[in-house]
Amino acid sequence: MHLDHSVETQRTVRTKKKVKRSPKAKRQERAFWLFISPWVIGFICFTGGPIIASLFLSFTSYDIVSSPIWVGLGNYIHLFSDFLVLKSLSATAFYALLAVPFTIILGLLLAILLNQKVKGQAFFRTAFYAPSIISGVSVAFLWSWLLNPDFGVVNSLLKQLFGIDGPNWFNSTNWVIPSMALMQLTAVGGTMVIFLASLQQLPKELYESAALDGAKGWAKFIHITVPLISPVILFNTIIAIIGSFQIFTQAYVITQGGPDWHSYFYVYYLFDTAFSQYRMGYASALAWVLFIIIFVLTMLSLFVSRRLVYYEYENK
Repeated sequence: MHLDHSVETQRTVRTKKKVKRSPKAKRQERAFWLFISPWVIGFICFTGGPIIASLFLSFTSYDIVSSPIWVGLGNYIHLFSDFLVLKSLSATAFYALLAVPFTIILGLLLAILLNQKVKGQAFFRTAFYAPSIISGVSVAFLWSWLLNPDFGVVNSLLKQLFGIDGPNWFNSTNWVIPSMALMQLTAVGGTMVIFLASLQQLPKELYESAALDGAKGWAKFIHITVPLISPVILFNTIIAIIGSFQIFTQAYVITQGGPDWHSYFYVYYLFDTAFSQYRMGYASALAWVLFIIIFVLTMLSLFVSRRLVYYEYENK
């Protein structure tokens, strides 16, 4: 008993010694908070503050000019009877169903191609990534010219190569959403780079072992590549879902929500409500509903992927 008490006393003394910090550690901590303080202050003032203000305004009727009037859940109740909410959500969901798989599949294919040892590899990587850093407004104008039904390059090529008349793209109710999804061709660079980085970390020994067992290219891709990069696929999918539900610039620049409300996306409706109609309270409610939708979709993606995603640390 005496020995056990002595051991416990020694442990307590060592723990206290560990907790006690040196003057140097204290100076380093102060320096840390000093250097990080601009970010903390900026986050509180320009991000945290507006978030809290938006939550408060979502329970009010506010038009910027007059003081906010408390309406409780009135804005949220009105959402269920608002035709434009359903219309904009359906347009956004349709776009997401097209854009997310297109972005993931195209990004992965480009990453696989650019992971090969070919001449001019660095040039091609830069060329495919560069368009993704261009301003969204510039890209929207570019695509509006490319897909113009009268003098656009795409319709001209379709006519000359295949002898068919191209669709009316952004002016057609059937083609406006697919046209928006097609614009992801110039935005897939970020997804491609993340896939490329993950592919470069894969162990070559697994591929060599599979080759000895007679596995070919497709079998290696399905049974080795896809499982090993499945966490990256999940990450890129979630990012693509979030981005697709925030689509705004393309519709604002090219179609202004048309034709016949078919590209009137949810964020476009939110913007229109806030800065054209000055219904800031209702717009704040729309913003929080969008946050809830994205949060639920993210959690659902994580839940569904539990049995589909391979994590190396779980198998050690």
